Amino acid sequence: MLNPLQNPIQSRRDFFTSGASGIGALALASMLRDDGLIAGDGSFKAPHFAPKAKNCIYFFMEGGPSQMDLFDPKPKLNELDGQPLPPSILEKAQFAFIQKDQARLMGSPRTFKKYGQCGMDLSDLLPHLSTCVDDIALIRSMYCDQFNHLPGQLLMLTGSPFRGWPTLGSWLNYGLGSDSRDLPGYVVLTTLGRGLPGGAASWSSGFLPTNYAGSLFRSSGSPVLNLETPEGITPAMQRRSVETINSLNQQRYEQSGHPEIAARIKNYELAFRMQSAAPELIDLSGESKATREAYGLDRSERDSSDKTGFQSSFARNCLLARRLVERGTRFVTLFLSTWDQHSNLDSELATNTRISDQPVAALLKDLKERGLLDETLVVWGGEFGRTPLGENRSGFKTVTGRDHHPNSFSLWMAGGGIKGGQILGKTDEVGWGVEEDPVHVHDLHATILHLFGFDHKELTYRFQGRDFRITDVHGNVVKKLLA
Repeated sequence: MLNPLQNPIQSRRDFFTSGASGIGALALASMLRDDGLIAGDGSFKAPHFAPKAKNCIYFFMEGGPSQMDLFDPKPKLNELDGQPLPPSILEKAQFAFIQKDQARLMGSPRTFKKYGQCGMDLSDLLPHLSTCVDDIALIRSMYCDQFNHLPGQLLMLTGSPFRGWPTLGSWLNYGLGSDSRDLPGYVVLTTLGRGLPGGAASWSSGFLPTNYAGSLFRSSGSPVLNLETPEGITPAMQRRSVETINSLNQQRYEQSGHPEIAARIKNYELAFRMQSAAPELIDLSGESKATREAYGLDRSERDSSDKTGFQSSFARNCLLARRLVERGTRFVTLFLSTWDQHSNLDSELATNTRISDQPVAALLKDLKERGLLDETLVVWGGEFGRTPLGENRSGFKTVTGRDHHPNSFSLWMAGGGIKGGQILGKTDEVGWGVEEDPVHVHDLHATILHLFGFDHKELTYRFQGRDFRITDVHGNVVKKLLA
């Protein structure tokens, strides 16, 4: 059960279950929702203080993008190319695949320039993002304590390296609910190569009720599998079916009080309403030619090198993300994998940025032009970074990539109460570790919740006799990031 002293959602749920029953409870909830008295999923909008952000679009770049080839230029690293790492650092280092005894520093072939009024350095692989730097806060001092993909991804997405914990999107959906009556409060869009090691754990609600989990959408065809009404079934017939099922579930919920039964009721209701809302969402025919070109929706047709169709897929997902937040979806995660370049770093990184740079920049500009960026937090990053060392993995004939690196990496944020046009933090001259303003994953989560009006120490859920939170017993708000 929830702790009523810490969260008002419990008292609302108690009101519905004790003051009404069956279809009556559903009808009452619907009337209050339509009158704007409760959020679209039935949760109170109850931040602890005035929020700056209303929605979040999170670009999760699975695999670990190479920060010194994209965001953090290191002239000294280039100067020392081929030299060993100092023994004082090397003896304490932990690697996934690098052979310590033969480890050598590896410079970057990329060209960096300063952009915008703020003079932010970005790689030549990011020509489109470079036009948005005055809206971006670039964190060069991220770090974590996980150097393998699955625990690293889970830590970044859930605050824990273990399965079974709610994701950030679930926590915000739990705390604020959805602003949409007809679409989920938390939607997941994927453009995948090898896929995600954690699978559905990457958008799970963990120990929170399942109605707070992310809903996996497809960017074409049916947005959600098995959402269509079966042939021969009219909307009226389906409505009666949903009402009957929910009436039985409501009776059972009044007997047991189990939160998963309440979640099931909400999910049935939402699925019914999505049958009309979701197809409209993915219908882009009303978008202008200029918008389609800005996002690069038709790039794959002109680029013969895009054998996978990832360019158009990711571009479409970026446009869908804007359409989702316009329609009230609270949290959208876009996955793009993989950035795990243990070899062929130069060519594969160029491919990744060719897929992502244009549509990400187009989304930022689109949100800004529509007056949505001030209330929409945009986050871009992976689970960790890459080593300043070349990967000399056993069996590799040449050294052309970088290993996993949790000690320091880059991540950027924009909109939603973020002070743009700044670089936060500093790494050492070769990019091995953080020297100024370290930001742990827990600090990032605390800051994101703060932007949505929550004290991360107080947004809790009681599970197995303990009040859990996404930051566990850690985390501090990074005040330098706040506008």
